[in-house]
Amino acid sequence: MNKLIVIAVIVFAGYTGFYQYGELPGSAAVEVLTQQPGGSDEKFASAYRSHTSNLQMEGSGKVVKLLPDDNEGSRHQRFVVRLNSGQTLLVAHNIELAPRIESVNEGDAVSFYGQYEWNEKGGVIHWTHNDPDGSHIAGWIEYNGRKYQ
Repeated sequence: MNKLIVIAVIVFAGYTGFYQYGELPGSAAVEVLTQQPGGSDEKFASAYRSHTSNLQMEGSGKVVKLLPDDNEGSRHQRFVVRLNSGQTLLVAHNIELAPRIESVNEGDAVSFYGQYEWNEKGGVIHWTHNDPDGSHIAGWIEYNGRKYQ
């Protein structure tokens, strides 16, 4: 019953258009907890419920909202993805280190592998690119059969 209430709140919040993101949470000096890729929505739900961040996770969903690029600091292409469970995530894709996904539109399916950061709106996925220093796990976004990293 509690799961249904949490899912209903997440779905309702996603439909109300409350996404207004600014600066991305940093990960410098924070240990990255790694999970093996698997794409389970339950991993995201669990991380959201427990307010856990710094998890390397894989998932997929539909793009429900395209947002303007974040041009402060490193430039990021931003869009909101809704998982099959109803949970929404902001995807923040660094377009200084990886190619922009030019043709992505609302309603399109995407898969991703990156670092999950908790926030009250469902969470953020970033580090969807290779790390030029080689000190962080490489991430990616897959769209229309092409991997962007």
